Amino acid sequence: MYVIIVGCGRVGSELAKLLSGEGHNVVVIDKNPSAFDRLGGTFNGLTLMGNGFSLSLLKQAGIEKADAFCAVTNGDNTNLVSAQAAKKIFKVPKVIARVYDPQRAHIYKALGLDIISGTMLFAAMLRDKIIESRFSSYLIETKELGVIEIEAKNHLVGKTIQDINMPGEFLVVAIRRLQDVIIPEPGTILKEKDVLMAAVKVASLAKVKKKFSL
Repeated sequence: MYVIIVGCGRVGSELAKLLSGEGHNVVVIDKNPSAFDRLGGTFNGLTLMGNGFSLSLLKQAGIEKADAFCAVTNGDNTNLVSAQAAKKIFKVPKVIARVYDPQRAHIYKALGLDIISGTMLFAAMLRDKIIESRFSSYLIETKELGVIEIEAKNHLVGKTIQDINMPGEFLVVAIRRLQDVIIPEPGTILKEKDVLMAAVKVASLAKVKKKFSL
């Protein structure tokens, strides 16, 4: 993929190194030249100095052929404007913007942008740890559903997936078995030490915990 990243802070630089290390073509834009030091000596992508919402700079970055565009600076306004330019003017297929202020999230969504809010994610992770350490609502971008891990012990061993699913409330979607990950069928029989990954309604979490003695 050809990916343009605006912002070479901690998040942007790590993302750039990950994508570059996987063989993708990466261009990083930042108005501070010293920010590129975070990329280290192994980064083999392109770096450009300037504002990520500069149309001429975006063209120089090759935005016409970009498959994805990520705006991850420390300024919400910069992220919004540059992401809008990528999506509306240059028609980049996948545009993602970072937002610090959760109150602005609805603005980004109304404009058709995919957003990542570190504030919201971190708050959700803390909430999940407080409620139930096995539960992760931040993996699914909704307040209504989450993912929970359950180890198959005692009364669960020997039962089938169909036996333990709770229609509309709890659905096993994967099983981690030794070194393998299995997508189960309704008749899949649970074995000792299986770890179940299940989608669960947040409203039913207490009911699920009680049923499985969590």
